[in-house]
Amino acid sequence: MEEIYKKARARINLSLEVLGKREDGYHNIKSVFQKINFYDEIWIRKNKTADCRLETNVETLNNQQNIVYQAYLKLKEKFPNLSGVDVKINKKIPMQAGLAGGSADCATFLLAMNELFGLSLSKSEIESIGKSLGADVVPCLYHQAVLVEGIGEKITKINTNFKYYVVIVKPVISCDTKQMYQALDANSQLIQLQVADKVILALENNQIQTLANHLYNVFEEVLEEKEEIQNIKNEFSKNDAIGTLMSGSGSCVYGLFEKKEEAKRAYHQLKTNYETYICTSYNTRRENKYDKK
Repeated sequence: MEEIYKKARARINLSLEVLGKREDGYHNIKSVFQKINFYDEIWIRKNKTADCRLETNVETLNNQQNIVYQAYLKLKEKFPNLSGVDVKINKKIPMQAGLAGGSADCATFLLAMNELFGLSLSKSEIESIGKSLGADVVPCLYHQAVLVEGIGEKITKINTNFKYYVVIVKPVISCDTKQMYQALDANSQLIQLQVADKVILALENNQIQTLANHLYNVFEEVLEEKEEIQNIKNEFSKNDAIGTLMSGSGSCVYGLFEKKEEAKRAYHQLKTNYETYICTSYNTRRENKYDKK
């Protein structure tokens, strides 16, 4: 095999609690991650160099600080004789959006390289590399809904094949993750809802109304642009979304729909004023043997 193609799927947070700052500067979280069928495309081809030649459709990402390039360096440390690769990424997932687009690219790259070169990396080895690159990388290795704890390294798979529709709006504003965590740290008296168990139960029993009733993201509490996010949530409600929430540290807001026709109707209405996407939840193990381990 000389070349491989993969889809790097985004995720939304159905629940997100931040449980406090650790001594190492990271934060412990408890969150339900839902993989969605909205993705970047990645092509990897072996070359005869000893480097990773990276090209994306976003000029500001074409540099050695890109998390995918950093992942290649990590693999090179472990496998000094690893040959070079040409990596092409077609970015579709918006950046600074709370959808883990960069982490999804990194996770998918690690899995693809393991397959392309037959590296025989174990699950724990891949997760160790992923954890060293970013808190969201390990959860993005999974192609299904998962409960994420710790700093993102503790994963519990959720037994669900629930399919529902997701419409996503990317506001003009972007949110800086570091600043959002700093805002949380400054609000230490904030009381957070504990809804993860109820969200998981709703996913396991295909109960979209129960799921919608328990959507929660603590970052909504400290957001400076609350009015803009709330306006989008109101637009979702007007367009029959069963539930709506900001994902991650922002700034994307999504709405949940049970029926495709309702989701499409909302998508066409919202896209007249906003950068808007439509997709479904994604829960499968067929594509990736990693999830079975």
